Amino acid sequence: MFYRREIRNMETINILRSMERSHMLVETKAKIGVFSIALGAYLPQFPSLVPEFEQQYEAFKKTIPDTVEIVDGGIVTTKELSMAAGDKFRAADVDLVILQLLTYATSYNMLPAIRDLNVPVVLVNVQKKKAPDYEHTDTATWLGELYACGAVGEMVADLERAGKRHAVITGVVEGGDAYVAQEIDEWCRAAQVRRRFRYTNIAQIGRPYPGMMDLYIDETNLYNRMGLYTKQFDWEKMWAIADHITDEAAIRAKAEEILDTFDIEGGATVETVWDMARYVVAFEEWVKTEDIALVASHYDGFAQGKAGVLDSMLIPAFSMLIKQGTACAVEGDMKVAMAMSILKTISGTGQLSEMYSIDFNDDICIIGHSGSGDADISAKKPTMKIVKVFHGKTGGGYLTQFYPYTGPVTYLAITQDADGHFRFVVAEGVNEEGKILSFGDTNMRTRFTCGAREFVNRWSEAGPTHHMAAATGRHIETILKVAKIFNIPVEIVTR
Repeated sequence: MFYRREIRNMETINILRSMERSHMLVETKAKIGVFSIALGAYLPQFPSLVPEFEQQYEAFKKTIPDTVEIVDGGIVTTKELSMAAGDKFRAADVDLVILQLLTYATSYNMLPAIRDLNVPVVLVNVQKKKAPDYEHTDTATWLGELYACGAVGEMVADLERAGKRHAVITGVVEGGDAYVAQEIDEWCRAAQVRRRFRYTNIAQIGRPYPGMMDLYIDETNLYNRMGLYTKQFDWEKMWAIADHITDEAAIRAKAEEILDTFDIEGGATVETVWDMARYVVAFEEWVKTEDIALVASHYDGFAQGKAGVLDSMLIPAFSMLIKQGTACAVEGDMKVAMAMSILKTISGTGQLSEMYSIDFNDDICIIGHSGSGDADISAKKPTMKIVKVFHGKTGGGYLTQFYPYTGPVTYLAITQDADGHFRFVVAEGVNEEGKILSFGDTNMRTRFTCGAREFVNRWSEAGPTHHMAAATGRHIETILKVAKIFNIPVEIVTR
């Protein structure tokens, strides 16, 4: 397991760097409740433990990534201090609680702090030293620098009885511990998803593609179960969204950004993409004003006049939004927009995709989609071209194609059961070099350990929607943490 995680660290390091550079149009920062516990009876018996624990706690807080905000519950040694920490956590609506076990402590040090919270508690069970100096370790040194394992079972037993979700991380401070650092980082990234869903909105423009009933969704159920609020927009509003955009400097800068992002078939200039840039500026303003982090849209009208202008350039416009962290899904699919947002939040990439074909000769699946996509998943500059018809859709216009990195890839779909409960369906594979379809859609050649035929059987039997999101790298471990935060099940198809 440790080796697997070390490999995963190496695979994701560049992705994490990319994520750190990524700018979200609508910023959210997870709030992490952090506290530590120790048995109060030890402190008067061994006064040296007080500065020792204070130093350890301060050092521990510095291991929490600065991508999140710490809500500091302090060192807890009494029921009263635990209650005070809980008051802080509830007031801040923390997305996760991380508990450092300094030494043995009784359950009452922990339970009051988390009793009224509905988020997981991550128990960080790390000892300061790698191993005892067996002949020269006194009781104070053992309790302060070497105690591990004893209290964790007690904490988990009482978390179970309290109906609380939990996880345990065991490790060591001395010499550094990559496993502990990776686990804490993944939990913090997972917490970002909760914050993003809870404090932003999803925009539904129009309705889902007629007849794609797997995409249909109850917006009230979505809010109650996932914390994500739906804002409804009619296309009539969208057609006029750029009417007030007159700042030529802003439009020109955005046009240059579009040209920097895409290779446009036949060539293009700032003037060529001027109207597109105007709409991108307008959509960016709209996203910020409405606190929108996710978009699901589908237009089923007549692509004429203003409607035709916007419809023709919506794909690259939404691709520019995706690049900046706003998940934009076609065909009105709110569930895949959620999956895209989750992957973009935890990994820095989030691409819409679906099963296209099987190459039985090579035993690989061809997976992709037309429409808007994520430039951050593309190994080379994506292309843009004009097509006469969007297949199965109204009108025609600009189509974008992205060229996903080879190497590990993660797929995530979000589905629902008969009672409306959400469920994640996930798989990891490897994208390989090779021929792709040439008609302009984004394609990946993905090899799965179970083989292409078996993957399609397993994935389909899991009952996902026909859309899924894709991200560069291996992210199942982090997705499992996201699922625990939202308290929803996960089906792992293959790794």
